[in-house]
Amino acid sequence: MTEAQPASAELAKFVAGLRAIVGDIHLASSAAAMAPYLTDWRGRFTGRALAVVFPADTHEVAQVVAACAAARVPIVPQGGGTGLVLGSVPDASGSAIVLSLRRLNRIRHIDAANRTMTVEAGCLLYDVQQAALEAGMLFPLSLASEGSCTIGGNLSTNAGGTAVLRYGNTRELCLGLEVVTAQGQVWDGLRGLRKDNTGYALRELFVGAEGTLGVITAAVLKLYPQPKAALTALVALDSPQAALALLSLMQERCGAALTGYELMSDFCLRLVHTHFPELPKPFPGHYPQYALVELSSNESTEHAAGLVESAVGAALEAGIAIDAVLASSVGQSIGLWKLREHISLAQAAAGKNIKHDISLPVSRIPDFIEHTDKALQAAFPGCQVVCFGHLGDGNLHYNIAPPEGIGHDKFLAHQEAVNRIVHDSVAAHRGSISAEHGIGALKRDELARYKDRVELDMMRAIKAALDPLGIMNPGKIL
Repeated sequence: MTEAQPASAELAKFVAGLRAIVGDIHLASSAAAMAPYLTDWRGRFTGRALAVVFPADTHEVAQVVAACAAARVPIVPQGGGTGLVLGSVPDASGSAIVLSLRRLNRIRHIDAANRTMTVEAGCLLYDVQQAALEAGMLFPLSLASEGSCTIGGNLSTNAGGTAVLRYGNTRELCLGLEVVTAQGQVWDGLRGLRKDNTGYALRELFVGAEGTLGVITAAVLKLYPQPKAALTALVALDSPQAALALLSLMQERCGAALTGYELMSDFCLRLVHTHFPELPKPFPGHYPQYALVELSSNESTEHAAGLVESAVGAALEAGIAIDAVLASSVGQSIGLWKLREHISLAQAAAGKNIKHDISLPVSRIPDFIEHTDKALQAAFPGCQVVCFGHLGDGNLHYNIAPPEGIGHDKFLAHQEAVNRIVHDSVAAHRGSISAEHGIGALKRDELARYKDRVELDMMRAIKAALDPLGIMNPGKIL
């Protein structure tokens, strides 16, 4: 509750009022029924709540929010619950409601000529991808959690994924929004316009705001033509600097056909093969670094093959690349991507580690890796760096596992010191401490440390203007 907290008798009346809005079976208030919605995706934290509410549509969302505003009850919007920074779970006070958007799962409209799709916030990303596919088009956002995460969550965190290099983050894939404000009003901004120069870009405020300014209930998303062919290559390299040189060469030779460019260290692949030995081993030996390259073509398989073979061949001749494997079938392509997608699963199987989701100017990534690796080894000799990510758009997952023989829990006691080394290095290289996961509650204090004071003041002013009662996902971001 905020300062104007209702007394306990009023709480029961308040919850009963919410139940009347959504229906008896669509409000959970018992500990057992609420439990699945109170623990974060990694199982690190469990909060408490007054109730978990499941509205059916935007009108019910607006009624629930208006009731919460009147009673000054905090609201924690929640989609698929796959966030990694404690952004969609309540705190331990038990004063908030969880507002689940899962019932808002309708695809409202597909405008083929405008290449747009209007969907509700509770739609699973996978279902949106499939609806686009059935309409003969492509919605290019692709994440490991696409079978569980929702569009509302993707928008709230401005999710990235593996195709940002060509198509951009979720923000770039969104043309319009429908939002329930902190006062319970509905803003209908569902305009499928690529140009609309009529004042402040309100859409930009809500995308990436993690539910702290209002509740996204629907969105107009961009669609693209389905590529006629997609080809994958795994290229062996001797350093991150070589990976940067290969990226530049691929961009020059392949242009917009270059869809994805992922960096993986040898340690990452060794970890994957340790825990998933059934996955392919593309090379007979080991190399320091690997680039997973994805090309898509709107012309033909032959066109895509010609581009990738020419570019990779030039890299081998120039000494940029050491070796390469080109997938010759869909199955081989899937196998190569599984190596990348199983890194996080292998880390989880190996034990706890200290994770960082960072972004840097692409040109500074090799220097960052070299500098930060050395600093960590000096402070924690033998620590194991699991470095991988979307090199094409400057996003690294830079995770630190304990040295051999050191217990994971014991090493996690050094998390603050490890974070300081990594984040100080990120700041020194003009990067960001969050690339695609958001801030939530987990990185809130880190944001205050590294964000410019003027920038933070402007963010607080926006928060105060749009959510003066402070009921929208309190304790997150700011």
